[in-house]
Amino acid sequence: MRSLIGSHDLLFVTLDTLRYDVAADLLAAGRTPNLARALPGGRWERRHTPASFTYAAHHAFFGGFLPTPVTPGPHDRPFAARFPGSTTVGPDTWVFDAPDVVTALRAAGYHTICIGGVGFFAMTSPQGGVLPGLFDEAHWTSDFGVTNPGCFEAQLDRLKAVLPGDGPLFTFVNVAALHQPNRHYLPGAEDDSIESHAAALEHVDRHLPALFTLVSSRGRPCRVIMCSDHGTAYGEDGHTGHRVGHEVVWTVPYAEFTLAAGAW
Repeated sequence: MRSLIGSHDLLFVTLDTLRYDVAADLLAAGRTPNLARALPGGRWERRHTPASFTYAAHHAFFGGFLPTPVTPGPHDRPFAARFPGSTTVGPDTWVFDAPDVVTALRAAGYHTICIGGVGFFAMTSPQGGVLPGLFDEAHWTSDFGVTNPGCFEAQLDRLKAVLPGDGPLFTFVNVAALHQPNRHYLPGAEDDSIESHAAALEHVDRHLPALFTLVSSRGRPCRVIMCSDHGTAYGEDGHTGHRVGHEVVWTVPYAEFTLAAGAW
């Protein structure tokens, strides 16, 4: 990452609540072809999230603590706040002197944009304004939220409208479509289920080319980090939802890749 700062735009996408097992199964079954095209080797990396719900996970992410590989570490991090004694800073880690990576990128000349999704990015309460408040621009309407089946498309429309024409850019998109309620993505479903969760991911996959086209259209290569912030339970061991220490919550999909300028 250190070698890319300044020369590359950055896109960070959190597919909110996406389970690793669902993401991997759909990819293997050919049900997410656009992700198959974008992901390195056509596969997700299995990782562990630093937190079991959105607010805590994103504080960790912006602080430099992205989901951790499940293999024994230590593992070098792409970016990290300067902190005495860190064992996960390597030769290509971008080390910054700021409390969070958004502030650090702004200091490095990046314009920063947040396209919010779930309620922790809604800016309708003091708590909902904390994470968006890190950015130069933060955008949210109820159309971006969990109850709108077209939430991802609405986010893409807003990004297209605000995307600057030049200069280094850091874009963050929190995609709400996977989060409950997601039954509206499965025709005839009356309740949320792992099947409707999968249908929501298929819906998002159909619209990913529009996102990748936007961020690669500025004449600059774009480094992408895409992951889930946490998974969610649909009855496993009696659990429903997240903010619990269950394997389906802690295990998330993760990927890093670069989009060449004009590649999509």
